[in-house]
Amino acid sequence: MAKFVLAGRADCPYYAKAELLADYLQKNLPNFRVHKITQHPRVWEEWLKDLCEKNKWSHKKSPIIWRELLDRGGAALLLGGYNEFLEYAQLYYGVTSSMTTELMKVIAQENLETHREKELEEETRKDLVHPLQVWITSASAPACYSLIPILTSGEVFGMHTEISLNLLDNKQTEENLHIIVTETRDLVAPLLRSVSICTRVEDAFRQAHVIIILDEVTDQEVHTLEDCIRSRLPLCRLYGYLIEKNAHNSVRVIVGGKTFVNLKTVLLMRYAPNVAHNIVAVALGVEGRARAVLARKLRTTPSSIKNVIVWGNISGNNYIDLRKARIYRYESAIWGPPNYSRPVLSLMFDSEWVNRQYVETLQKQTATGKQFGAILAAHSIATTLKYWYHGSPPGEIVSLGVLSEGQFGIPEGIVFSMPVKFENGTWVVLTDLKDIEISEQIMTRMTSDLIQEKLVALGDLISFQPYQSETDLAKRDENTTLPTTYDNQENQGVSDEVDFLDLVLQPISEKPYSQEAINDSEDKSVEDQQIN
Repeated sequence: MAKFVLAGRADCPYYAKAELLADYLQKNLPNFRVHKITQHPRVWEEWLKDLCEKNKWSHKKSPIIWRELLDRGGAALLLGGYNEFLEYAQLYYGVTSSMTTELMKVIAQENLETHREKELEEETRKDLVHPLQVWITSASAPACYSLIPILTSGEVFGMHTEISLNLLDNKQTEENLHIIVTETRDLVAPLLRSVSICTRVEDAFRQAHVIIILDEVTDQEVHTLEDCIRSRLPLCRLYGYLIEKNAHNSVRVIVGGKTFVNLKTVLLMRYAPNVAHNIVAVALGVEGRARAVLARKLRTTPSSIKNVIVWGNISGNNYIDLRKARIYRYESAIWGPPNYSRPVLSLMFDSEWVNRQYVETLQKQTATGKQFGAILAAHSIATTLKYWYHGSPPGEIVSLGVLSEGQFGIPEGIVFSMPVKFENGTWVVLTDLKDIEISEQIMTRMTSDLIQEKLVALGDLISFQPYQSETDLAKRDENTTLPTTYDNQENQGVSDEVDFLDLVLQPISEKPYSQEAINDSEDKSVEDQQIN
């Protein structure tokens, strides 16, 4: 039996012509067999070189054809290229090919497309063999407990992507981690290949495809805000080094939590520069909280409200922007199809509530720490990852903490929450949105703390000075000179003109290490941009 191997570059016209001739011979000759191999153009030359070195052949073009002599106990016998194969077929079998050049090119292009499809199928198969490696830091935290069922359900990475969970925490939490592992296995989740724990930090993030950074739990007492900020540096520096050393080169890092989220993200970028473009901070928790407060006011569901933008410090001084917010499926005198929506601000007839009570409500939730429970934190992380892998809903604005490159007038080099969309496995800042300019006063208020946090953490600034607007300073001076009660109508009028929002500014906590996110308010003239 004549057994031939035909190999060539996937887009080679001469391989296409030789292939059709070989197929004809195999179909019409009972003792003729052919095995075909195609290689992508980018790897063909290297593959051919290795093949020739292995068999001690001399051949430099596509295709290459040889005859297997295993049935005779001998090594493979090089026949040559396209011309040699054509001569062989004509001499031994009296068959030749009359294929035109144009047809050769068409078939060559079809071969290349077929080869690409096979490569994609092979990659998909390998993904099933080698599951997605997902690492979660501070895995003993309640947010991890709520996150695991979502990650293993298939909603985040896809219904055909198996995952391996790796739970990272310190040695003291090992007993709790074993309990989580046992309960996770009891889920019998079909997409969960394995779940393991890691308490040796030097082993962290090995072959990681996804890393989820949660708030670290520590009993270390911190006495000043500056010490609290500086305490973030060592762990972020260590994590950055390990990500660079151990993780997959396409790793995606997502930073969650409720303390210094922007700061931790920018520090990780600094110490893992090769993957800095794939490190982001989750802002959907703040956005979800803001949508929920609006939904209660409008007597609808939070999911009906879209495009609420969170600007600034996710876990600190931020600005909730309703100028692009829209509401769907709202019960009112005007009805429309499911995709019909109306601007939220057009339905808010109470400007006092928008400019005062709305901000105050968000601040109270922040001050009490109620805005970020484990369920909300887990859902926000999972939703961000889902968008990252599969794209965000078309036309929908998503808030995300990313490294500023000067968009919207934001200073470069800080992580800042801004509007983005997810598509094709990445995110894009929506710099083309209209009428979302941020006033200089609001921008200064939001960026001042972020810049100072970074400088203090890196040791370039000794003390942190919370931002105070001119209104804040004037009020402080006024409070030192004006009496606490007013005996005449004139003074009472002065009191009424003092902006209520300035009176609910969140002070710096006496215990900085437990400081929660501060959704600070603005002067009335700034907030009125939303309702007017």
